[in-house]
Parts: sequence; structure tokens; C-alpha cells
Amino acid sequence: MALRVVIFEDNSLLRESLCALLATAKQYELVGAYNNVLAVSEQIKTLQPEIILMDIDMPGMTGIEAVKQIRKFNQTVHIIMLTVFDDNLHVFDALKSGATGYLLKKHISSKLFAAIEEALAGGAPMSPNIARMVIESMRTPDATNYQLTPREQEVLKSLSQGNSYKMIATQFEISIDTVRTHIKKIYEKLQVHSQTEAVSKAINEKLV
Repeated sequence: MALRVVIFEDNSLLRESLCALLATAKQYELVGAYNNVLAVSEQIKTLQPEIILMDIDMPGMTGIEAVKQIRKFNQTVHIIMLTVFDDNLHVFDALKSGATGYLLKKHISSKLFAAIEEALAGGAPMSPNIARMVIESMRTPDATNYQLTPREQEVLKSLSQGNSYKMIATQFEISIDTVRTHIKKIYEKLQVHSQTEAVSKAINEKLV
């Protein structure tokens, strides 16, 4: 029996190419192809695929958020992220959300079937450079997972110690506006919206 596959990809040309590529392999049956993930929970519950090919960057809701939703009710489906992104932050967001593997779009035509087979065999398919980044991240402080610069780490540490913007500016001999810029970037990288959230995350994940 053919394995059921669902595609989520907002680029119509790439989505059509994926459909055509899967059509050449009799062991796979394409049961759905969508340009967004706004109804992902209902679609996956209805179609019951064994494999999901998931783009990260889509309108309305990201593929990473979609994976989190799927994992709330389905822990067994294999989810391979398809993306142009090649950086630590997106890699770890995807893997931590529950993705099975990760493949750069430039490798799809040559490595997609091998990636699916590896996932089905219990592996975690990744592009070589992505795997190398994962290994390297294990040798460095957790803060590097969020790509915080050395100065941003210093500012975050000072913020976690209860220092005000003015005190931080004095400590590092920079302007308050520069402090605000650093903190804005810290919030974006940590994906938080307040000082309390930033400090809490920094402490819980031992970033400071």
C-alpha cells in the first residue's frame, strides 16, 4: 500500500514540482497539497498521512507553528521541513517544534526521496551543512542558538540582574537609544515581547 503524503508549500511552482516528483514514485500517494497551513489540524486529521512535507515560511501561520499544532494530536507522522533558510534559529525552531527532519529546497530534486526513506527508517534527515551546524551548536553556549551577539548577551545578563536601561547604558558606556536597540533585537531573537519574558527565558534556558 502506498504511503500517504501531504504537501504544504505556498510557492505554486515548487508545489507543482513536488507533486510531479511524487507522481514518479509508486510507493507514495499524494493526498493533499496546500498553499497555507491555516486549517492544518483538520486536514491532517482527515487525510491521515504518513508523511508531511512542510514549508517553514508561509502566509498567516508558519510551518513551525503548524508542526506544533500537529504534534498535539499526532506524534507519529513524519514531518520534513522544506525551506530556503539556512541558519541556526530556524533549524532549532523546526526541530524543537517536532519536525522529523530538515531539507533545503535546493536539495529537493536530488535528495527528497532519500530524506523520506531515512525518516521512515527512524532517522532524522538533514542537509549536510545543517547537520554540521547542529553538531557545532552542541559545542557552544546555548545563547548561540538564538544568534545573540556578545554585546546582546551582555545586555541580556545586565537586564536579568534587574538593571534599568540607564544603568545598562552607563555600565557599557553607550546611549540609552543604543540600549533600546539591543533590547529590541534581543526580544526578536528570543521571540518574546517583554522584559519579564526575556529575563524568564534567559534564566530558564541558562542563556545568562
